[in-house]
Order: sequence, then C-alpha cells, then structure tokens
Amino acid sequence: MTAPRLDPQPVPTEAVRATLAQLLTRARAMIVSGERHILGIVGTPGAGKSTLCAALAGALGDQAALVGMDGFHLANAELVRLGRRDRKGAPDTFDAGGYAALLERLRVEKGRTVYAPTFDRQLEEAIGSAIPISADTPLILTEGNYLLLEDGEWGRVRPALDAAWFLDLPDELRMERLISRHVAFGKAQAEAEGWVDAVDGPNAAVINATRTRADLIVQLVE
Repeated sequence: MTAPRLDPQPVPTEAVRATLAQLLTRARAMIVSGERHILGIVGTPGAGKSTLCAALAGALGDQAALVGMDGFHLANAELVRLGRRDRKGAPDTFDAGGYAALLERLRVEKGRTVYAPTFDRQLEEAIGSAIPISADTPLILTEGNYLLLEDGEWGRVRPALDAAWFLDLPDELRMERLISRHVAFGKAQAEAEGWVDAVDGPNAAVINATRTRADLIVQLVE
C-alpha cells in the first residue's frame, strides 16, 4: 500500500535582532554590478519603515534609489468621490496596480531613467514624477504597508521584489510614535488617538497577517 504523500511544511520566516549597520551589510550584499535588485521594507503604521529606508539610502548613496508605496495614495478628491476619505491608508485607497507596474518597469527598464512619485505629508497628496531613478542604479529600496498582500493588484507586488523584510516593533512604542506623528502633521491629540484606533489599528491587523510572506522579520536594535 502506498503511503500518503505529505505536503512539505512551510519554512518559518527568519527573525533577527539587528543594528542598522548589520542591515546595511545585508542590503549591500544585494548590489551586483550590471544587475538591478529590489528590496522591500514592510511593516505596520509607525514601525519605522521610512526612517530605516532613508538611513539605508543615505548610506548607500548613488548605489540605491528609494521609492515609497505612499506615492500611490489616491488623491484626496478621489477619496471623497469614493467615500473613502475617512479611511485614507486602507488597502483600497491606493493605486495598487500603478505601484506594481512601477516595480515591474524598474525590473526590466534598465536603459533609461524612470520617474516615480513621492508623497508630501504636509500637503497630504502624492506628487508625480518626483523621483528620478537612473539607468545605472543597482538597488531599489521600496517601503510600505501592503507589499505582501495577495489581494487583487497587490498580489503583483511581492513577485516584483527580490527580498522583503518585515520591520517589527512592540505595539506600545509603535502606537506612541504613530500618535506623535499624527499630531506633528496637524491632528489634535484626541483626533490622533481616534484615528490610530479606528483606522491605523485595523490596517495593522491586515498587515501583520502578511508577515509570513517576508524573507526576514527584523527587530531593529537602536
């Protein structure tokens, strides 16, 4: 009698505590002459993705370019039209297909400058064609909440990444940082706390459910 075939067990995602210098060493290992690779940094709101990516990009200089998922926020006027202005930051408030298409272009269009949008937190709007990515840039850093989602157009993003790191941070510290950030950009304390509870909290649950699709779960040692 033939024994039943057992499906292979999923390999647990590697989890590390690492300094910025150690993460920089890992990022540098992805830089290969004549090639281009894309490293995605994922995490819940307030985890420190933008800060980490900015530090990596600053250290790597012209060997890396930084492209944020936030550049694909739908415009506020469009969110109002869709009735989603009060949920800005949820997965369906981004142009996921546009973001995926940019990453796919960056993988194949290596003979010309490609332009990417950015997000202005003062204006709370995306600005198109703000980031030039030159043809000879070997490493693209990209960061955002939903790089590991499988739903709809988001499912095109993970295959476009050569590596994905999930940045982990204790919830208490993360929420303190998040509330402070909302206050710094104009919300009153009570309004900031309400937004974190009603909007950022549910989004964080969606993002945390995707962490097993990352190659590395990182706790940054400051």
